[in-house]
Amino acid sequence: MRVRIAELPQWVDQTVTVSGWVWHWRSSGRIAFAEVRDGTGVVQCVVRAAAGPRDAGELRLPLETAVTVQGRVRRDARAPGGVELEVASLEVVGASDSSYPLQPKSHGIDFLLDWRHLWVRSPRQAAILRLRAEVVRAIRGFLDGAGFVAVDPPILTPSAAEGTTTLFAVDYFGQPAYLSQSGQLYLEALAMALGRVYAFGPTFRAERSKTRRHLTEFWMVEPEMAFCRFEENLAWQERLITAVVEHVLSHCASELAQLGRDLTRLEQVRPPFPRLTYDEAIRLLEAQGFAIAWGEDLGAREEQALASLSDRPLFLTHFPTAQKAFYMQPDPERPEVVLAADLLAPEGYGEIIGGSERIADLPLLRRRMMETGLDPEAEAYRWYLDLRRWGSVPHSGFGLGLERTVAWLGGLEHVREASAFPRMLYRLRP
Repeated sequence: MRVRIAELPQWVDQTVTVSGWVWHWRSSGRIAFAEVRDGTGVVQCVVRAAAGPRDAGELRLPLETAVTVQGRVRRDARAPGGVELEVASLEVVGASDSSYPLQPKSHGIDFLLDWRHLWVRSPRQAAILRLRAEVVRAIRGFLDGAGFVAVDPPILTPSAAEGTTTLFAVDYFGQPAYLSQSGQLYLEALAMALGRVYAFGPTFRAERSKTRRHLTEFWMVEPEMAFCRFEENLAWQERLITAVVEHVLSHCASELAQLGRDLTRLEQVRPPFPRLTYDEAIRLLEAQGFAIAWGEDLGAREEQALASLSDRPLFLTHFPTAQKAFYMQPDPERPEVVLAADLLAPEGYGEIIGGSERIADLPLLRRRMMETGLDPEAEAYRWYLDLRRWGSVPHSGFGLGLERTVAWLGGLEHVREASAFPRMLYRLRP
């Protein structure tokens, strides 16, 4: 019976077959110990002389040799997973060169990124990728269960969703096109057809940033809701984050342990999440000695200072209208600010969600487009304005950055570890 390593505790005192790769090897006399991994875990395999092709004390298996081993599962409280494998036979499936570059010693981050295709085999990196998969599962499970319809807006677009210059341009049969920086405009159209929708896919932003929070290609989940005002939008974000944290705590114990994550910090994530308006944030930052004036963008240092005020995610709301994208609804009682919010993760991780109520009024949308330098008569935006001509309703949405969220949940130092093959300002390979 071929089983996966994570299933071995169910097979104590029985003979099974395991296939994987040698993570560590040591031998002494007529016995050798091989730690074998298969993607679900690591098991210690006890190899005696009769099990191998020659005396076990002389047998050498380089790191990452692919093997199939057959043997009896034994309980051993000292072993990973509480079991080990007493090997009856061992077969080398794929040889590994002894020059394997990632030896058990310290390596610099650039070196590790050059060998990312091999680095992902390490227990820590594998744990991060499994954590990421569970976060995706939790997000989709919550949204699907709440009646949202999964949709797929285009990745190739004729214009920018936010009217910025941080776009990757491509030639589309002789006309300019861009890799999508957000599917939001298309999601607004789909929400008018289906009520509640969401997209989950890659996003591309050509920002020349080198911070620990930035990638040029990342994944984002973008829910969009018809008949939804600003306050309800925040409530959806709060419910989603709470559900994801609860799922991770109940399904990712081994991954979080591998990462050394302090679970008490995640256990504190319960609604309601505290809120600060932009006005309040400016006053608090000035009191802490930050040289910042009303109307200026908040950077990573400012966000970190604000997030440190809470042990839970913090909503930062009502930003200056001039700061934000053309489609965000100004506050009717105070048009100089918009009904928008960023959700800041605690522990210095900063913004993980950005969202707003969208402008539903056609004349106001046209005016805001012109104020931000966009032509409302341009063909690229004509269809978007059509949404306000026929059955426009209050609607809202938000975007959650997957890698930033995984970095926060896993306690990672940089979002690059939350991506299988990160794309950054100066890194396109492997």
